[in-house]
Amino acid sequence: MRLILYSKPGCHLCEALQEKLAQIHSFSFDLEVRDITTRADWFQAYQYEVPVICRDNNGREEQLPRPSPRATVSQLEQLLQKYLKTHGSE
Repeated sequence: MRLILYSKPGCHLCEALQEKLAQIHSFSFDLEVRDITTRADWFQAYQYEVPVICRDNNGREEQLPRPSPRATVSQLEQLLQKYLKTHGSE
């Protein structure tokens, strides 16, 4: 499974979420971090929304619900497992 994190430099929420994602080890996923300042289309889409997590579903991106910045690693892990399990077969 591949997750995409849309982020931008200097975004503390983005950095914190990336650190928490790196601490999840109960299931396997590849994380691609995309800097929205490197492409105009990404910047236009996400400039007021970052951090944004998407799941790559056979080349089609599906945006996942935004976790609370206060969520612990465990809570983030549970949210991802629940959402990915629920929507993984669609």
